[in-house]
Amino acid sequence: MITAVWLILLLPLFSAVAIGLGAYRSRLASAVLSVGAVVGSFLLTLWLIAVGGELPPSIPWLAIEGLQIDIGLQIDPLSKLMLCVVTGVGSLIHIFSLGYMKEDRDFSRYFAFLSLFVFSMLGIVLADNFVMMFIFWELVGVSSYLLIGFWFEKPSAADAAKKAFLTNRVGDFGFLLGILMVWAAFGTVGFAELEKAEATAICGLAGFLIFCGAMGKSAQFPLHVWLPDAMEGPTPVSALIHAATMVAAGVYMLCRVFFLIDGTWAMEAIAWIGGLTALLAALMAVQQDDIKRILAYSTLSQLGYMVMAVGLGSPDAAMFHLTTHASFKALLFLGAGSVIVALNHEQDIWKMGGLRERMPKTYWTFLIGTMALCGVPLFSGFFSKEAILDAALENNLLLFLVAVLVALLTTFYMTRLFVVAFMGEPRSAQARGAVESPSVMTVPLILLAVPSVISGYFNAHAPNPLVLAASLVVLVFGMLVANSLYSGAKTDPLPAWLGRLAKALRDRFWFDEAYQWLIDHVQENLAKLADAIDRWVIAGLLVRGTHGTIELAARVLRLAQTGNLQTYAFWFAAGMAALLIFTLG
Repeated sequence: MITAVWLILLLPLFSAVAIGLGAYRSRLASAVLSVGAVVGSFLLTLWLIAVGGELPPSIPWLAIEGLQIDIGLQIDPLSKLMLCVVTGVGSLIHIFSLGYMKEDRDFSRYFAFLSLFVFSMLGIVLADNFVMMFIFWELVGVSSYLLIGFWFEKPSAADAAKKAFLTNRVGDFGFLLGILMVWAAFGTVGFAELEKAEATAICGLAGFLIFCGAMGKSAQFPLHVWLPDAMEGPTPVSALIHAATMVAAGVYMLCRVFFLIDGTWAMEAIAWIGGLTALLAALMAVQQDDIKRILAYSTLSQLGYMVMAVGLGSPDAAMFHLTTHASFKALLFLGAGSVIVALNHEQDIWKMGGLRERMPKTYWTFLIGTMALCGVPLFSGFFSKEAILDAALENNLLLFLVAVLVALLTTFYMTRLFVVAFMGEPRSAQARGAVESPSVMTVPLILLAVPSVISGYFNAHAPNPLVLAASLVVLVFGMLVANSLYSGAKTDPLPAWLGRLAKALRDRFWFDEAYQWLIDHVQENLAKLADAIDRWVIAGLLVRGTHGTIELAARVLRLAQTGNLQTYAFWFAAGMAALLIFTLG
C-alpha cells in the first residue's frame, strides 16, 4: 500500500518531468507518458480502495521551535473519494485530449502541463497538514495559469490566465493568514492533531480566513470573476480544471477542515456566500450565448450549492454533489468540445442548431449530462441536489427558497442551451457541415454518461416530500417555459421581455467593470500615495536623515525659482509690504 500511495502521487510528476526533459520531441511519447501516468494512478486508486492497508509513514521535513512539519499522506474515505474523482475523470479527459489537440503544434507541451496539474491536485487531496496543502494549492494555481493561457498568442487567453492567477492570490493571502492563525493558536498544522484539539474563540476567524482560499479556488462571490474568462483555455482544460478538479479543491478543503469551522459564526457567512454565488451565477447564465461560458456559470452556480451545504453543516451533501457534478459537468464540457471541433471552433449557440441528426452520440450524451445537471429524477444530479435542498430546508428557510430558485434557473438555461444548439434547423454553414467526432472523443463521452446516471444511487436517500414537490414543480416549469420560448427561435426573445435586466445579465452585473474602476482609480491613487510617502517621508526624512531633510527643503525652495523677473519683483514687493505692516502695526 505504501508504494501504491506514493505512486499515485508521483506518476503524473514523472510524466511532466520526462516530457519536459526530452520526450516532448515525440508527440507519441508525450501522449503515452501523460495518459499512461494518470490511468496508472486511477488503477492504483482502485486497487488501494479494494485492498486497503496501513498509512505510509511520515517523512520529517521541517522542525523549528514550536512547529514540526512532516511530509505525510492522508488516506481516508474522503481522500479516496476525491482520488477517484481526480484520476477517473482526469483519465477520460486525457484520452479525449488525444483527439481534441491532435492538430495543435504544442501537443507535447499541453500534456506536460496537464500532468503537472494532476500531480498538484493529487497533492492537495493526499496532504495531511496545512503546509503541504498550501504548497500544492499554489502549485495548482501555477499549473492552471499555464493551462488557461496555453494559447498565449491570443491576448484574451493571456489576460484570462493573469486574471485567474491574480484573483486566486487574493484568496490565497487570506488562506495563508488563516494557517498562521491556526499555528499560533494550536501549535500545530496537522489535520489529525487539530481535529483532536479543543476549539477556541479564534476558530471562527481562522476558519473564515481559510475559507478565503476556497473563495478563490472555487470562484465564490466576490472572487468569482476569473472562472468564466478561464474558458479561453482548450476545452478539455475547462473540463478538467473547471468542472472536476481545481474548482472542487476549495469545497474539498472545506470538508477536510470542517471540524475547524463547525459551530462557529463562519458557517453562516459561508452559507450565505455560497447561496449568493449560486443565484448570481444562475442569473448570468440565462443570457450568455457562448456554450462554454454558459457551462462555466453553471459550474459557478453548482459550486455555490456545495459551499452553501458546507455552511449549513452538511459537508457530506457537499461532497456528494461534488462527486456527481464532476462526472456530468465533465461530460457537458467534453460534449461542448465535441461540438466546437465539429463546427470549426464556433462557440456561439445561435450559430448551431440541427446537431441532433448530425452528431447523435454527442447529442445523447449531452442530453444525459443536461438531465443530470437539471436534477431530473433517476439521474445522479437529482439525488445530490435533493440532499442539499434537504439541508437548506432543515437549517435555513430563506436559503432553501434561494436554492429552489437556482434550480428553476438551472433548468431554464440548460434547456435553452440544449434546444438552441441541438434542435431545430442549422443556423450556419458550420452547423450544416457538422459531423460526429471520432471515437477517441466520443468514447469518453459514453463512459462519463454512465456515472452521470448511476453515481447518485451510491448515496441515495428518500427526499423530504416538500423538497421533492418543489424540485419537480420548478423542473417541469423551467423546461416548459424554455422550450416554448426557444423552440424554433432564430434569435433570443428574452431581451424583449426583460429589457434592461437582460443587459445586466448579459454584462454579468458589471462586476468586471467595477473591479477595473477600483484598479484604475483606487489602486492607482493608493499606489501613487504610497510612492510619494516612500520617496519623501521614508527615503527623504527617515533614511537619509539630515541630508534628506535639506534635500527636501531644497526641492521645495526650488519651486520658487522660476527665472521670471516679474515674479521676483512681485514677491519682493509683497515681502516689503508685509514687513512694513508688521513694523508699523
